[in-house]
Amino acid sequence: MLRRTDLRPQKLPTTAALRALLPRAEVDVDTVLHQVRPLVEAVRERGAEAALEFGERFDGVRSSSVRVPPQTVTAALAALDPQVRAALEVAIERARTVHAEQRRTDIVTSVVPGGTVTERFVPVRRVGLYAPGGRAVYPSSVVMNVVPAQEAGVESLVVVSPPQADHGGLPHPTILAAAALLGVDEVWAVGGAQAVALLAYGGTDTDGGELEPVDMVTGPGNIYVTAAKRLLRGLIGIDAEAGTTEIAVLADDTADPVHVAADLISQAEHDPAAASVLVTTSPALADAVDAELAAQVPATKHDERIRTALTGPQSGTVLVSDLDDGIAVVDAYAAEHLEIQTADARAVALRVRNAGAIFVGPWAPVSLGDYCAGSNHVLPTGGCARHSAGLSVQTFLRGVHVIDYSQDALREVAESVVTLAGAEDLPAHGQAVTARFRT
Repeated sequence: MLRRTDLRPQKLPTTAALRALLPRAEVDVDTVLHQVRPLVEAVRERGAEAALEFGERFDGVRSSSVRVPPQTVTAALAALDPQVRAALEVAIERARTVHAEQRRTDIVTSVVPGGTVTERFVPVRRVGLYAPGGRAVYPSSVVMNVVPAQEAGVESLVVVSPPQADHGGLPHPTILAAAALLGVDEVWAVGGAQAVALLAYGGTDTDGGELEPVDMVTGPGNIYVTAAKRLLRGLIGIDAEAGTTEIAVLADDTADPVHVAADLISQAEHDPAAASVLVTTSPALADAVDAELAAQVPATKHDERIRTALTGPQSGTVLVSDLDDGIAVVDAYAAEHLEIQTADARAVALRVRNAGAIFVGPWAPVSLGDYCAGSNHVLPTGGCARHSAGLSVQTFLRGVHVIDYSQDALREVAESVVTLAGAEDLPAHGQAVTARFRT
């Protein structure tokens, strides 16, 4: 089922050539910008009315208002299946445990006597958190976005999620219940690019209430959501331009093909364009995984979606000569999710540089991280793990330098400031220092 790329016969190519050889989901946001731009402009000009119209066009239902009544959010939690509630509570508890450890404290550096620079970590004031609601509903994404924002100290949160025709124009009740469980009572029934635009510009709801704009938007979404993020970046901060989900598994002959196949399937279940990549030193394992995929895929609920993803050009098996080459390949690929299923898996994992999250050994599948590991599942895709990190408390914090110098401390360095100002032909910069010492 998985097409193969054999890198064993020759020395690994250069990094650029290797990236070009590896399977990768192609998501070209530029192709939809021309569709999204007028939509964003309409929301800028007409606010909630335009957003509700687009909801009717794209989601098949027109909500009576953007903001979901707080009592409706509370009622959704009361009606939630107790087993689902208990599982969400586990996910929240573990996410809080991990993200609470990421909090930053101010750093005060004494540069010279009387001269200090303090780095303060100040949270963004208001954040919009996007929870998808298209092909699937993701209360786990509510958890993964809200918890780090709360632990960072963000004071104002709004969850946005598409209206559902099956639920009277409200977001899915499990999304509402997850928000309530996290103590978030502001939820907007709006999705897609129009949700990002309304978060950026704000407006007036149908009942005359204010829809306050946000400073930052986070959370995964489809290509149209990503295009709106790109267009509005600058007016708002964003976490990342999320692409289609991906998993890479680095495995040797000690790996269990049943586990490997199940994990590749688990990510293919998300989307027909999802990427599932096996990098292995063992042709025998590759054969066994193919056999397992042939057996397991027909038994899945979403077999057609999974089959499309696994047989697409974005998925495949890469054969390598040894683990050194395997590590080089997964570093070049820079997967959103990387599993290490090898002998001495932790030692191998610690040699990997590029991955959104790394899952070590046979008992840490990606689906654990999706829900209950305590880690965050909002991760960089499309190779962006080479330079970007997943969502965390740091996402919502800004480092602000506070410079505090005494007269003597400034006098001690004044000559250097004046010299550098002259070197850059900016004499007024130097004069702003010397003016303080004329008397």
